Amino acid sequence: MVAVPGGRVTLSDRRTQRSWQVDLPPYRLGAYPVTQARYAEVTGARPSTARGDRLPVEGVSWMDAVQYCNALSRHQGLTPAYRVAEGEGVEWDVEGDGYRLPSEAEWEHACRAGTTAARYGPLDAIAWHRGNSAERPHEVGGRQPNAWGLHDMLGNVWEWCWDVYDAEVYGSYRVLRGGGWFDEPWSCRASVRRRSHPTFRIDDVGFRVARSG
Repeated sequence: MVAVPGGRVTLSDRRTQRSWQVDLPPYRLGAYPVTQARYAEVTGARPSTARGDRLPVEGVSWMDAVQYCNALSRHQGLTPAYRVAEGEGVEWDVEGDGYRLPSEAEWEHACRAGTTAARYGPLDAIAWHRGNSAERPHEVGGRQPNAWGLHDMLGNVWEWCWDVYDAEVYGSYRVLRGGGWFDEPWSCRASVRRRSHPTFRIDDVGFRVARSG
């Protein structure tokens, strides 16, 4: 886990031409996306299409990621961050000290690491994308990190965030960030937002974990 300083981040949505600012306290974020080995250690499952212990886990839904966060918290004696009800009902217990998904504001603030450009470095140096990935995921940490020591924030796999994308238009769809191994360079930018249903699974979507404080 990497200690991320607090700060203010400006988010934007290309579809609606809207922008908004979020003030963030300090938090912690995984240096890498959750790997297949770590996911199997915590859950006993290996859902990914590509196989390799240090590959990012993929083929996991937002609900799978929430369940993983709670399982990891219990495994380490922490208070789970989420209360899960029947169906898709999930509440974030902000008093819990356990693992959770980052908010999209936390994700973008961490991705940018104090920079203001579309990316925190030259694309081929920092990210696996369609142009250099041979159309497959790669082991985490194989590209240069950003200034705060976070790897694969862009490229390799998209990452689930906590937030609902747009409840009025898309209902319970959740936010995805970062771009993946099959994406063109345009999608591998700090500001790009994608959305999907919380039960959706595909081979270019994974996640990383956060903790408050």
